[in-house]
Amino acid sequence: MQQSPVLELQKPIVEIRNVSFGYEAARPVLRDIDLAIERGAVVGIMGQSGCGKTTLLRIIMGALAPTRGEARVLGRATGELDRDALYAMRRKMGMLFQFGALFTDMSVYENVAFPMREHGGLPEELIHDLVMLKLQAVGLRGAAHLTPTELSGGMARRVALARSIALDPQLILYDEPFTGLDPISFGVIVRLIRELNDSLGATSVIVTHDVQEALGVVDYVYFMAAGRVIAKGTPEEIRASPEPFVNQFVNGKPDGPVPFHYPAPEYGADLELAGA
Repeated sequence: MQQSPVLELQKPIVEIRNVSFGYEAARPVLRDIDLAIERGAVVGIMGQSGCGKTTLLRIIMGALAPTRGEARVLGRATGELDRDALYAMRRKMGMLFQFGALFTDMSVYENVAFPMREHGGLPEELIHDLVMLKLQAVGLRGAAHLTPTELSGGMARRVALARSIALDPQLILYDEPFTGLDPISFGVIVRLIRELNDSLGATSVIVTHDVQEALGVVDYVYFMAAGRVIAKGTPEEIRASPEPFVNQFVNGKPDGPVPFHYPAPEYGADLELAGA
């Protein structure tokens, strides 16, 4: 029996089912990850550096295959896709890398036009109009002629954001999009992520350890530690989480499951040794 298109549209845009991954068999990075990302949502994947967030993002984009389990993205199991099918799937995605990753030998205009020329087969007149439209959306139409070296860090990140939405993606992936930004640029990027997601009718996944700022823009959170999802819920539920590590991380407490003191002998024993 053929499935109704309406039911198909109601399926999560990303489904991760019992996924584990390790670069080496004896060193697992992800352990038994389950998550579902609904269409139209802005979802945060949060946690301490090194907990497996970026690895999970690479599995979602099809750059890595799970060691065990299944990743379904845009209705397809990524492990079953050949090179051409994977390429076609990625064409429906936008990606904002941690530091923007702009082409330094291209102008702002050419950076945003690049994916349109690579994937679209569009006439130059239409590319021009679309580039200006994307730059207008991030407030940088007047900077089209500049090079990345002439931009501030916040402006460069906005250009990278314009490039990531060049092909009107269904799914936008953000890898630590707030790193190194001043407070003004930070606020601008947060607002743009929400506005562009909603105006494009897209779905966004934000990988970040900047918890407080991200909690103000996401609809739902998966909180990771040591390669596992240890908490999930709305921003309000994450802020109120009884999980000790989440509570410490969200509230910036200096001591807790991540101790203030590095393991050491009793203080008195060290003093006695020093006086011996």
